[in-house]
Amino acid sequence: MARFALVVHPRRPSARLLAQELAGWLVAEGHDVLLPGPDAHSADLPNLACADADVSEVDLVVSLGGDGSILRAVRLAADAGVAVLGVNFGELAYLAEVEPGDARSAIDRWLAGDFGIIERMRLAVRVSTAAGDAAGTPLGALNEAVVEKLDRGRSVRLSLSVDGRHFTTYRADGLIVASPTGSTAYSLSVQGPILAPTHQALVVTPVSPHSLFDRSLVLPPATTLRIDVESEHPAAVSIDGDVCRVLHPGGTVECTASERPARLVSFDHRHFDDILKAKFGLGNR
Repeated sequence: MARFALVVHPRRPSARLLAQELAGWLVAEGHDVLLPGPDAHSADLPNLACADADVSEVDLVVSLGGDGSILRAVRLAADAGVAVLGVNFGELAYLAEVEPGDARSAIDRWLAGDFGIIERMRLAVRVSTAAGDAAGTPLGALNEAVVEKLDRGRSVRLSLSVDGRHFTTYRADGLIVASPTGSTAYSLSVQGPILAPTHQALVVTPVSPHSLFDRSLVLPPATTLRIDVESEHPAAVSIDGDVCRVLHPGGTVECTASERPARLVSFDHRHFDDILKAKFGLGNR
């Protein structure tokens, strides 16, 4: 028998209903089912609630939501090497490839071993909130790490170093370090390049820089990037869209490729160019 964790979008009633259906079916089949505490509460399955750390001990995480739910599922599962199956309740998804009506058959195929695994590079992000603070345990990011201003009326000064060598100092609204998967997220909205998601690279893109140099940098995955907050005003660092720290002057963020990729379950390989064409309404001309 297998152990499953369900990660459920809290504001999608259809996702909550499917979570109840799948949980009932899997438990009846003799499998174990867990949900992180908030998910269990929103899906009205309190008896299946678990701590976030328990998700790393399951065989498969099933994400019921959009790509944001997959980002959260990967955050819970990837360091333990647990794969994520994405069921799409969002709009056209880059990451979730199974439609809700196919969720049961997809899980059956996984149980039968009829599936593939696609690995996506993640970032390992170390944050020091102020000068002299020691960097803590690396945080994993599937899309990006962003250092950006807190005060809407003020830009921030961010110094970028590449493998210990100073590159330049940006006066900007922020600086994005994206993975190839994240190249179609925030980085894309500020004119960053689109990379194939199975590529290995770090993409550095400034947000509204006050300088002539406004280009993205695409660097090898083994590169270590360091961003220092040099302005007198604090900045915020966010990981995959969630603000996780406030950085005071002297605070730093270090990014490189994580040793633990995201592992996504795949059945029928989708070509990335086809996804882009659908996402952006590109016809065959």
